[in-house]
Amino acid sequence: MDRLQINNMEKFTILVVAAHPDIRATILRLINAEPEWSGTGCPAAEEAKEIFRQQSFDMALIGAGLEEEAEAERCRTISSLHPGVKIVKHYGGGSGLLRAEIQGVVDATKEN
Repeated sequence: MDRLQINNMEKFTILVVAAHPDIRATILRLINAEPEWSGTGCPAAEEAKEIFRQQSFDMALIGAGLEEEAEAERCRTISSLHPGVKIVKHYGGGSGLLRAEIQGVVDATKEN
């Protein structure tokens, strides 16, 4: 399944990789509340690898709470499967920060 179409506009697709299920659920709820965004979540690099094999994404959002090496592995996995995907590390800070992080990538993508 590739990008969803709504009113002839593509949704900006985001893979959320976050180990903590409640944090992942909150991030996904905030992302999917935006009509122009579509989020999919997974807890670990292996799951991210499988999802990336099946679907393309515009952005990968890496959640906090991981050991440094686990976080680095997630970034390497995502980059190896889709070198052009923008990876953003989200360490919390509320919905305003999350929106700003994602919107910055959306805006940069539109400019290219």
